Amino acid sequence: MKIGIIGAGNIGATLAQKFSMSGHSVKLAASRGPEALRELSNKVGATPVTPKEAVSDVDVIIVSIPFAKNAHLSGLFDKVPADVVVIDTSNYYPVRDGHIAAVSDGMAESVWASNQFGRPVVKAFNAILAGVLADQGKIRGAVGRIAIPVAGDNAAAKTIAQQLVDEAGFDSVDAGSLADSWRQQPGTPAYCTSLNAEELRVALQAADKARSPVNLRALMERLVDGWPSTDEMTALNREINVAG
Repeated sequence: MKIGIIGAGNIGATLAQKFSMSGHSVKLAASRGPEALRELSNKVGATPVTPKEAVSDVDVIIVSIPFAKNAHLSGLFDKVPADVVVIDTSNYYPVRDGHIAAVSDGMAESVWASNQFGRPVVKAFNAILAGVLADQGKIRGAVGRIAIPVAGDNAAAKTIAQQLVDEAGFDSVDAGSLADSWRQQPGTPAYCTSLNAEELRVALQAADKARSPVNLRALMERLVDGWPSTDEMTALNREINVAG
């Protein structure tokens, strides 16, 4: 497939490398421009491009930028064909993104993102730590393979997203509609807790919409003194999001 990725942070760059290694043609874009991305793009096997070029002549578009900046992409998808799959990996962190009333009032984050883009999206790759995504993928069928939730309203688009999850080294779990994707947002038991598929299905059902922002605030308070290792962060998410 031809894949355009907007966002060259830890998640975007890791996905670019994984999908390039799987044989896909990958274009990588970020706000700092193609020249600034050239060294990174060469390292991960992608072609550095502008955001406009990233959404042109592709089968899949992955948006992996800070949540509030999704609003800056308004109009970018106007000429993108309807059958192109758009995957949103972002998460709303009020301490970083500021107050977004609709989301704070309960709108699912990816519903808000879809509204900014002016087209449907699939929610995937948001509920996994960057370190886990980079280093803990396993072949299909391997014992202890971690699962990633995938939510969306279009069955064909979700199937493609689930295929990419598998190629990245993880099982996928159908998490329902885009409106249901709040169940994989920050502060929920499914969020960054590195569960297998069976455990993830249970975690998605256990999500408490009222509790998740409370859990997220508790997590942010614990991170004031610094960012822990991947394993420590997984344990902290399990402690707060599951037990909280």
